[in-house]
Amino acid sequence: MSEAAGTPPLHEDRHWPRASQWLAGDHAPGARRLLRFLGVPLTLGSITPSRCDLAPAAIRAALARFSTCDLAHRCDVRELQAQDLGGLPLAESSVEAAQEPIREAVAGALKGAEALVLLGGDNSITRPALRGMSGDLNKAALLTLDAHLDLRTLEGGLRNGNPVRALLADGLPGENIVQIGIQSFANSTAYLRVADDAGIQVIPVEQVVQEGIEIVTQRALQSLSKRSEVLYVDLDLDVLDRACAPATAGSRPGGITPQELRRAAWHCGQHPRVRVMDLVEIDPTRDINDVTSMAAAACLLSFASGVLSRR
Repeated sequence: MSEAAGTPPLHEDRHWPRASQWLAGDHAPGARRLLRFLGVPLTLGSITPSRCDLAPAAIRAALARFSTCDLAHRCDVRELQAQDLGGLPLAESSVEAAQEPIREAVAGALKGAEALVLLGGDNSITRPALRGMSGDLNKAALLTLDAHLDLRTLEGGLRNGNPVRALLADGLPGENIVQIGIQSFANSTAYLRVADDAGIQVIPVEQVVQEGIEIVTQRALQSLSKRSEVLYVDLDLDVLDRACAPATAGSRPGGITPQELRRAAWHCGQHPRVRVMDLVEIDPTRDINDVTSMAAAACLLSFASGVLSRR
């Protein structure tokens, strides 16, 4: 029977559900837990001019090239309900003007949901999003996977290079912050001193390679859960090796691999106190063969698989 006579094209297979269909609401009958998604296309806070406002659409489009079956953990993310809330109208907004809309949107999106995934946008979304997750910063914790400390001075206003510094100024205890994958020669001694003085645990990429991403991530989650009630995961794609993340302005040679980042995302999803994960710093206009957007989409799915495995 020809395709013209009614046979679906070869790339359409009802036994091979696409992750994009799941994001659009196609979940398994009886799926109970709810995972929400929200686009936060803020980009005017970038130190390097970028089009990170295009990233939410690029990540959504990349999901069409993935299935919903997690072979490694023998599960299907269709057992989760996915609800895509669309995006906030922030592409032309300043970082300062976007603070309250992001905070309110995150607080609202978390109601009734197991967790929330934010599709950035640059790293300046992290501060208001964490504040939307928790009104009491003493009960919150932050885990970053990032090449950078994000502790630049606040003198020039809020930027994608200083969300962690801004959160410290807001009252988030430094002991409630762990930063994984930080790169040598991509940060300054002055800002490393800020991290040390605040009590932030900084784990350089060399330590990740030596000990393994799963051990490092699990230990960080365990440590932070002892100090807090809710956890926020900031997943900056420039933590990847530059060969794997050409769409990130801040990536460097020597970063972690997409496979390592996916495993970290799965463990973050599995932890019951993780309420929000953001995916940030992707400029699709710089991408090559969609490799960075696809890496972000794979992390999104790994996080969802982890959420599905929560007890």
